[in-house]
Amino acid sequence: MAALPAGHAINVNDPQLISLVNRLQDVFATVGVQNPIDLPQIVVVGSQSSGKSSVLENIVGRDFLPRGSGIVTRRPLVLQLINRPSPEKLQTNGVDEKELAGDSQANVNEWGEFLHIPGQKFYDFGKIRDEIVKETEAKAGRNVGISPAPINLRIYSPNVLTLTLVDLPGLTKVPVGDQPRDIERQIRDMVLKQIQKPNAIILAVTAANVDLANSDGLKLAREVDPEGQRTIGVLTKIDLMDQGTDVVDILAGRIIPLRLGYVPVVNRGQRDIENKKRIDLALKAEREFFENHSAYRNKASYCGTPYLARKLNLILMMHIKQTLPDIKTRISTSLQKYHQELEQLGAGDILGNSANIVLNIITEFSNEYRTILDGQSPELSSMELSGGARISFVFHELYSNGVKAIDPFEQVKDIDIRTILYNSSGSSPALFVGTAAFELIVKQQIKRLEDPSLKCVALVFDELVRILTQLLAKPFFRRYPQLKEKFHTVVIAFFRRSMDPTNFLVRDLVAMEANYINTGHPDFLNGHRAMAMVNDRHNAAKPTQVDPKTGKPLPPSIPPRAGSPSLPTDGTDAGNSGFFGSFFASKNKKKMAAMEPPPATLKASGTLSERENQEVEVIKLLINSYFNIVRRTMIDMVPKAIMLKLVQSTKDEMQRHLLEQLYRAAELDDLLKESDYTVRRRKEVTSMIESLSKANDIVSQVQ
Repeated sequence: MAALPAGHAINVNDPQLISLVNRLQDVFATVGVQNPIDLPQIVVVGSQSSGKSSVLENIVGRDFLPRGSGIVTRRPLVLQLINRPSPEKLQTNGVDEKELAGDSQANVNEWGEFLHIPGQKFYDFGKIRDEIVKETEAKAGRNVGISPAPINLRIYSPNVLTLTLVDLPGLTKVPVGDQPRDIERQIRDMVLKQIQKPNAIILAVTAANVDLANSDGLKLAREVDPEGQRTIGVLTKIDLMDQGTDVVDILAGRIIPLRLGYVPVVNRGQRDIENKKRIDLALKAEREFFENHSAYRNKASYCGTPYLARKLNLILMMHIKQTLPDIKTRISTSLQKYHQELEQLGAGDILGNSANIVLNIITEFSNEYRTILDGQSPELSSMELSGGARISFVFHELYSNGVKAIDPFEQVKDIDIRTILYNSSGSSPALFVGTAAFELIVKQQIKRLEDPSLKCVALVFDELVRILTQLLAKPFFRRYPQLKEKFHTVVIAFFRRSMDPTNFLVRDLVAMEANYINTGHPDFLNGHRAMAMVNDRHNAAKPTQVDPKTGKPLPPSIPPRAGSPSLPTDGTDAGNSGFFGSFFASKNKKKMAAMEPPPATLKASGTLSERENQEVEVIKLLINSYFNIVRRTMIDMVPKAIMLKLVQSTKDEMQRHLLEQLYRAAELDDLLKESDYTVRRRKEVTSMIESLSKANDIVSQVQ
């Protein structure tokens, strides 16, 4: 259709609205890009045997669709019908008379045009059929494969109403012959992709001589339009129904109601097609059938192909009126989006000095790295933590809770503490609980804090890499893949280099705590308080000892630990409890008197005496008190060490390091070589902007 004259505006009640949508479809098809705008159109669906092709040919009034067995329509056919009033005097100038002679019904005012052959008019509709077959085989092959690439056909005629119809392959159940095994799924997916668009009007074609509940077209339509709001039903083969049956209940909406209703039609039968019965005669026979049928004569004006065409024309025009404001908005929004993307992709030529471009990228990268760590990025998320906030989470949640979860007595049991107490006393047992055992055990537990501390460093390193990945996803890095790869290599190496002093400092922090046990710390529970607490706990249930002379309570005390077992004085077995119980329990007095040498290995017994229990409890209280002090110190100091040596260091030195590694004249041109994706995407975006700009000009004509 020719463009409207300058200054001409289309009113929303103008029938040319349909032609306007046709022009929008052509705009996107001619530039070879996928239409980003959901345009109103009528999509024809139905099974292979439902009579879809006959319905379309009756609407056009001409034979032009391929015929045959199996799948004939193997590509979507976008059929744009343009009503062209017949002039008073036919103009035959420039028309191929041989072509007119090839079609008995040829009319100089009636022709077809394909979008893929611009400017060529087909007056012979038989040649239109041949071109459809040829173009189908070009994309889908000569076998029975299908292709989603549409064929755009425009037919100008004084005998049609302006309409846009999309004919799709007929739904099938069982593969036949050379059809692919998954042909049913392929066709179903293609049909669903078209009819699930909100602006699609679904024309569901169903044979009236089969149960409506088994209609493949209606079943698929109800999946995407369960309320039947944008589905219109077409009932074919009305003349083939059994005697005494009709579709009156269906037309009245008592079976499967549709808001747009049903239209019954009568098409040419197979014999009529083989005998080349003219469609104008078939339409006349259709009208006579409905006017003379007892069930339909009262509503004959609402039956047949001409009524279907008028109804579709009205439905499509009203639908365009409703959706046009949204179409305008979508075109404007999409145009703005693609302009922004083109700006990010760049013009294609490197404007200015390569060194300046790399310098600007390094500066921008370094600044964004700092702002993300400081939480000052303009792209802050309201849905999840990012940047420096994730590092804070590592410090105050993962590391803090990980250190707090370490139990100092998880690996050291009570019997182990007892053994250490004896071993640390040497040959001269101390009168009180020795500090050597306490220091030995607490140092062992402090060293266990090294692993989670080093893991904290690794977790922060991972977060810095995460920030790097986020920055490398910027459009200009996608544009320059070699520059992106170089940035990644250089920055990762920079992070790893900063890891060494960080790990060294963290290990030193742990070593400092383990090297000197500060029992004078103000928060430390000293030995006297620990012994008093244990004594109170054990003597709470015992009666208070009273001095018989003064009547005052005697002070509690812990008996000193003996270095060796005492001999029995009451005839009982000495050493049945305590550390040496296991050694003396199996010996009689005679063997004991023999003083046999000790065995090669002396192991503790499984039970502790009351005195040993109290000593172990004192040690555990002291260890727990001091370990808590060290835990608090590490939770405070390790994050500070990581911030100093890893995070802050990379923030301060990032730009200088990148300049040293990247700002080399010999490599700059190679680093700024664009990717194939950028070149291809720029071409796609440019084409999309071109088509959207034309579309915007078209819709701006509508008042």
